[in-house]
Amino acid sequence: MPGFELWGEDEKKQVNEVLETGILMRYGFDAPRKGIWKSVELEKAITQTFHCKYAQLTSSGTAALTTAMAALGIGAGDEVIMPSFTFVASFEAVLSVGAIPVLVDVDKTLTLNPEAVKKAITPKTKCVMPVHMCGSMANMDALQTICKEHNLLLLEDACQSIGATYKGQALGTIGNAGTFSFDFVKTITCAEGGAVVTNDATVYNNCDGFTDHGHDHKGIDRGADLHPFLGYNFRISELHAAVGLAQINRLQSFLAIQRKNHALLKSILATIPEVSFREIPDAVGDSCTFLSWFLPNENSTKAFVAIMKEQGILAGNFYWYANNWHYINQWHHLKEVKSLYNLHEAQKEALLKLQTQNFAASNAVMSCCISTSISLLWTEEQIKDKGEKMVAAIKRALR
Repeated sequence: MPGFELWGEDEKKQVNEVLETGILMRYGFDAPRKGIWKSVELEKAITQTFHCKYAQLTSSGTAALTTAMAALGIGAGDEVIMPSFTFVASFEAVLSVGAIPVLVDVDKTLTLNPEAVKKAITPKTKCVMPVHMCGSMANMDALQTICKEHNLLLLEDACQSIGATYKGQALGTIGNAGTFSFDFVKTITCAEGGAVVTNDATVYNNCDGFTDHGHDHKGIDRGADLHPFLGYNFRISELHAAVGLAQINRLQSFLAIQRKNHALLKSILATIPEVSFREIPDAVGDSCTFLSWFLPNENSTKAFVAIMKEQGILAGNFYWYANNWHYINQWHHLKEVKSLYNLHEAQKEALLKLQTQNFAASNAVMSCCISTSISLLWTEEQIKDKGEKMVAAIKRALR
């Protein structure tokens, strides 16, 4: 999780260049900014790093998802198929454009089960939204085939998988559009920020206007811009972009360290026959932000969590099944439609149905899963020590 772990002179230098001009907004003020355009530079760096044609920065990953849906024409009454294991922002963005989140089961990839996606398609389905959780990827071949057969949009939520690839192609750049998050705990950070990436010029132009109150950005006088459609304020600041610009230049070194530490910890846990590991459709492309693994049943998994907590060493090991932010079990506010503003009836009806929907297949996976976050700051000795403590706890849990 290098976003907050590795901070140094590069980030300070980029931020100070912005502070010296005093121009913190990404648009306008051409003369006093003295040629400093960090947002423009970061968008160019994103397209070069991830080999896509266009990138639009936003104020957050959530804003990126909302922007992407609007740019793709997803709106009131449209159904978006998404996984039962994700971060709450995924369904928040769907609801924000008036669309309906259709939650389906995950499999041992910890991402969308393609068979569950097929069964969930209705005449109202407009989009399939895989969420590439914990650094790895969904089965993109299968999902692309489904979308092509049913003429559906494919929107990748790659907020947790920056730097991961599938068959050589960066996650986020495979579908009609993709999104990244650059918040504090992501692979690279802006402190707060996000981006939409796409190879479609129309989608990009829509994103460009939508994130800035509908401005068309075609003139040199911001006050004279036209507004061809409605938009919102999802802009990133120059300060945040400056941080991201330093971090993206260090991405490959982050990934190399991450993969080395991941491999060593995995080799230690693999000595226990009862431990199995997440299925990864393309292991070479795993960004290795987490090592996700399974114990044989829910009881042994909960026992491991209890033992690690008792010893004060649970930190960094996530039991998503009981996590408030990431799994359907704890999303009571969603299932009970606890909204500060009135949702439309189709949304309310769909959310209330979640209370009785059967997620047994997802439960079977998630109740036995632990995801261990991989630190870039670990020494080899620290990894071995951590692994030995985890192994001891696992053996106790299995008894």
